[in-house]
Amino acid sequence: MPAGVCGCCGALRPRYKRLVDNIFPEDPKDGLVKADMEKLTFYAVSAPEKLDRIGAYLAERLSRDVVRHRYGNVFIAMEALDQLLMACHSQSIKPFVESFLRMVAKLLESGEPKLQVYGTNSFVKFANIEEDTPSYHRRYDFFVSRFSAMCHSCHSDPEVRTEIRIAGIRGIQGVVRKTVNDELRATIWEPQHMDKIVPSLLFNMQKIEDTESRAAPPASPSVVGDKEENPAVLAENCFRELLGRAAYGNMNNAVRPVFAHLDHHKLWESNEFAVSCFKIIMYSIQAQYSHHVIQQILGHLDLHKRDSPRIRAGIVQVLLEAVAIAAKGSIGPTVLEVFNTLLKHLTLSVDFELGDRRSSAGSAVLSSSSKESDERIVQNAIIQTIGFFGSNLPDYQRSEIMMFIMGKVPIFGSSHTLDTSQLGDLGTKRIQIMLLRSLLMVTSGYKAKTIAAALPPPFLDPLLSPSLMEDTELRQLVLEILHNLIDRHDNRAKLRGIRIIPDVADLKIKREKISRQDVNFVKKHGQQLYRHIYLGCKEEDNVHKNYELLYTALALVTIELANEDVVIDLIRVAIALQDMAVTNEDNLQMFSRCSIMALVAAYLNFLSQMIAVPAFCQHVSKVIETRTMDAPYFLPDVFFRDKCSLPKSLEKLDKNVFFLTNKIAESLGGSGYSVERLSVPYMPQVTALFPSVKKMRRSPKDEDRISRRKSIVDTISIQVDIMSGSNTEDKVNTEEITFESLKKAIENTGMEEQEKEKRRQVIEKFQKAPFEEIAAQCESKANLLHDKLAQILELTIRPPPSPSGTITITAGHAQYQSVPVYEMKFPDLCVY
Repeated sequence: MPAGVCGCCGALRPRYKRLVDNIFPEDPKDGLVKADMEKLTFYAVSAPEKLDRIGAYLAERLSRDVVRHRYGNVFIAMEALDQLLMACHSQSIKPFVESFLRMVAKLLESGEPKLQVYGTNSFVKFANIEEDTPSYHRRYDFFVSRFSAMCHSCHSDPEVRTEIRIAGIRGIQGVVRKTVNDELRATIWEPQHMDKIVPSLLFNMQKIEDTESRAAPPASPSVVGDKEENPAVLAENCFRELLGRAAYGNMNNAVRPVFAHLDHHKLWESNEFAVSCFKIIMYSIQAQYSHHVIQQILGHLDLHKRDSPRIRAGIVQVLLEAVAIAAKGSIGPTVLEVFNTLLKHLTLSVDFELGDRRSSAGSAVLSSSSKESDERIVQNAIIQTIGFFGSNLPDYQRSEIMMFIMGKVPIFGSSHTLDTSQLGDLGTKRIQIMLLRSLLMVTSGYKAKTIAAALPPPFLDPLLSPSLMEDTELRQLVLEILHNLIDRHDNRAKLRGIRIIPDVADLKIKREKISRQDVNFVKKHGQQLYRHIYLGCKEEDNVHKNYELLYTALALVTIELANEDVVIDLIRVAIALQDMAVTNEDNLQMFSRCSIMALVAAYLNFLSQMIAVPAFCQHVSKVIETRTMDAPYFLPDVFFRDKCSLPKSLEKLDKNVFFLTNKIAESLGGSGYSVERLSVPYMPQVTALFPSVKKMRRSPKDEDRISRRKSIVDTISIQVDIMSGSNTEDKVNTEEITFESLKKAIENTGMEEQEKEKRRQVIEKFQKAPFEEIAAQCESKANLLHDKLAQILELTIRPPPSPSGTITITAGHAQYQSVPVYEMKFPDLCVY
């Protein structure tokens, strides 16, 4: 019996109080009286309606002992409460729990670390008890605040500080486990609670030294048990558990405090911790919620669009890591939003870089160069993110992204959705390079079933436009993108390096028979590819890499798209390149001329072995042997690697060092090839004259390139007025119907049908026949037309509304007779 209580008074006291008093020994060091504790437990189980009174009395005694610093009795009271809590699971336990939580709160409020830790341990035991029915009125606001404060303990003793922090983390974990399982009691997800819980966990996670443990998926329980005394590891496990229990509606409240913590502690610049945090988030949340986190990162990037480059680069790097994990699961509806936001920030970064360059003119060069390098870090991070995201998308989505990015590239004379009006020429060029680099990464590894699917006209036309040929780097990027899309059998690595291949069979080239879809693609768009390669070879600022990429492009077209007609076209292109280097009508430097000759030699050597025509292979081998002796600077192995001296001129060379058209035609003709078109020199065709002419804005470099063409139409333009064949309505014939009139009508009908058939054949010829073949057949008529145009000062071409229209050629006050459109032909005309 406790001191100060007489026997008669003790006999009159309620039984539950007597049972409670008996569990406390005279000396607290002796601990809980187990026999009396068993009696109290039996009484509580037998009379559960007394539990609330037992709890209230224990709470009263505990409060009095805490104030009097009788910590021994405090520990005994808490041990008794724990045992009663574990033994009783009736409906009447709820009032008892309220008393229990008040006692735990009393311990947590005390300044004694031992009491705080003991109270936390009791709360964790309570949190692991599954109640039969939830208590919706119970709240844990105080415990969230108190446990969060314990996580930030600054006790002078390191061991005590660590012990308190561990207790705080375990307390938060207990609160989470007790509340998140019940959807009707989801107060833990309210912002005021998350703003305390998440920063407390992140504060302790920052102290971890082994960053690799956070980068991986959740650790196994055995590993966790070995390190449970480490606050950082414990906080990380609690953070993973919290995120794993978060539903879609709670995702924003759970992730938003992470951004606030990283902003407040300035952890974006050295973003190792930020990256590790979001790796934990992406691995812990349910896969279908990944896109929600990506949306939040994009929104945070928008909020910091005016901050320093390193902060933006850190956020983009976090986005990259998040995307890398999300791409393996569910991306959701944010695909275009991700790319649109990243492209917008790419434009902003280029604008900031150019603005710093303009503002730093005349100021400190060091500071401006450091800002530019920081912006380059941002740009590279954005491009890497775009490429990684795009390369992990399925093919149907990747093709859409390719079109989306291509639509953003600034092209002269076309509509693009990216505003570059404020950037100027230098900024536009930088944007073009950045977007093409992004597109290059997206197309990496893309394998379309047909070339037409990989290179649709809305994508191919801007990609091969003259606007993307004005810079060496731009041309290189365009060619590399073409390589990614054309190479469907991974042959590009085998073709690396422009060289004379002794035996192509050793490369083990993979190829398939060309499909009907690919044949149709070549018929429609082959001239675009040939023209791009041809004009790309004659650029004055080409370097070794440009010629190597051009050679690879020719080789890949041969592997993927070559049939007999394509082989003839490719040979014509190669011979035209050789003629261009020899005649030098474009005033190219000797380096460019020799490079073109070396490229032609390497390609024809490859082509001859691919089609395996012995006579053709013999001619190519003979020319290469002659060059080895007399003109080694025409061979890529010597010219590009050994850096041999350049010749002063190419006019005095023997014809045996050149590939001859007649020899090639003779060798291929004997093997069944149709070689008639080899006699027609190749001329780059910009677009067909019929049925439509695409007007394109030209850059100054394009104008200069056109001005060098030796054609009568280079200094003139044509104005074409289409005169409809018969716009007047047929007059009603009021003549008397006779046998003769009927006969005449039938004859006229037959003549009209013949005329329509003839017109249809002409239209089909212009739509499907190669431009050069039509030019050769119509040469006499074209010469007559050239004579008529010789004195005209300005000419403009407009397409006729119908194939039966006629063209009236006018210049000033002079007017020439109408010429049917299907009779007009310009062999040397190149329309832009």
